[in-house]
Amino acid sequence: MLDIRLIRENAAKVRERLATRGGGDEAKIDQVVKLDERRRALLIEAEALKSLRNRVSKEIGALMAKKKPQEAETKKNETRDIGNKISDLDKAVAEVEKARDELLLSLPNLPHETVPLGKSAEDNPEIRTWGEKAQFAFKPKTHIDLAQSLKLIDFERGTKLSGSGFLLYTNWGARLERALIQYLLELHTTHHGYTEVSPPYVIGRHCMVGVGQFPKFVDQAYAVQEGLDNTTMGQLYLLPTAEAPVANIHREEILKEDQLPIYYCAYSPCFRAEAGAAGVGTRGMIRVHQFDKVELIKLVKPENSYDELEKMVAHAETVLQQLGLHYRVILLCTGDMGFASAKTYDIEVWAPGQHQYLEVSSCSNCEDFQARRMNTRFKAANAENRLPHILNGSGTALARLFVALLETRQQADGSIKIPAARHPYLKAEVIR
Repeated sequence: MLDIRLIRENAAKVRERLATRGGGDEAKIDQVVKLDERRRALLIEAEALKSLRNRVSKEIGALMAKKKPQEAETKKNETRDIGNKISDLDKAVAEVEKARDELLLSLPNLPHETVPLGKSAEDNPEIRTWGEKAQFAFKPKTHIDLAQSLKLIDFERGTKLSGSGFLLYTNWGARLERALIQYLLELHTTHHGYTEVSPPYVIGRHCMVGVGQFPKFVDQAYAVQEGLDNTTMGQLYLLPTAEAPVANIHREEILKEDQLPIYYCAYSPCFRAEAGAAGVGTRGMIRVHQFDKVELIKLVKPENSYDELEKMVAHAETVLQQLGLHYRVILLCTGDMGFASAKTYDIEVWAPGQHQYLEVSSCSNCEDFQARRMNTRFKAANAENRLPHILNGSGTALARLFVALLETRQQADGSIKIPAARHPYLKAEVIR
């Protein structure tokens, strides 16, 4: 969340930067300031009473030493009254602090100064492209037609099992998905220096709050109930991305400075309810409720975080380059950024059958926004406890990568030619 000290010292700047997001959150800053001022005033009043109580307690001791029990008893009654007032003030402080912190948790991160101003995806500038759009001497098929003709995915039975937005990979489709996951993990661990972790797929609410998924996106999450005990509903959730557990690995810890940077990568299925979202249907893979992803996470020193962001984007780009897929990199404008991000690049792969670019990776620098929510710190050389910057990126998402691969690598006879980078993992050069 945002630093309350920054809001105290420069509320105008915070309002200005929040306003560029276009969500109206800048209107909450005045209330945050009022609650914070009220909390501090109550604390000062409570501290004054505690000081008075200590002084009176010493007077009681002196009176008892002088054998003046009646006067001492009067002072004891006074300390009890003071104690009751302190207790009331402590409760008031806790209530005001809770209200202030709930407001802070609802505020998105401030966009970095280099993020372009804009209202929507239409305002996102294209940074670069790689490769060329696939050209065919025949009429290309969509991934739906290819998946069905090659029996890679059974869309109808996936829907029968779990409802719309869920996929049943079959035969070479299941093997291709598994091979892609293995390829991505080995690429990032062997060549890019990430440490592989395998997180739980069911996580606590605190992890969702830590990365900024909650409270804003609680309506898009799958909540878990333990058996028939409905009191457990909402304590645990299916992870929406491996970012949620992996970024929280060092929550409430103080790391040593020489432990940074920390690079993690993790495979997980991702579950997103996307309540009310358009486009989730019984066929196709563009928008689904469950998909596979290999996630990249970095915990780094603040002074290095934007260099680390550029490296992370390059790592995700390597995937598409090795698979020979045309893509573009765009920089998200202020109005299109994620809740926790200070700066985000999206990588969009070209899908010929869709005649459009599909997002397969989003790489973000959240600066200290998530670290503050998780209370993750590191001890600097000067013994000061500092907040690391936390970065996350898709390295990459699988469903849409699967789509682009099928549609780009299709052949005239309806087969799929597998890129050389994938041969060792799939043990095949062509799927037919």
